[in-house]
Amino acid sequence: MLKALTGQNTQQLFHEKLVEKAKEKLSTTELSVSEIAYRLGFEHPQSFSKFFKTKAHLSPLEFRHSFN
Repeated sequence: MLKALTGQNTQQLFHEKLVEKAKEKLSTTELSVSEIAYRLGFEHPQSFSKFFKTKAHLSPLEFRHSFN
């Protein structure tokens, strides 16, 4: 049903929302990348960085620096 409504499966939608939340925190807070990773439920900051880079095509720090 979700796929019919959104065109995405559950995992894709969850990943999209997770990246949106990460982008918001990277652009509006001074939290470290590690703190953001933990707050978003990642056990290891490296896993978060790899996930973010795969989805956003920039590392978390590159994304943050694009606002400065």
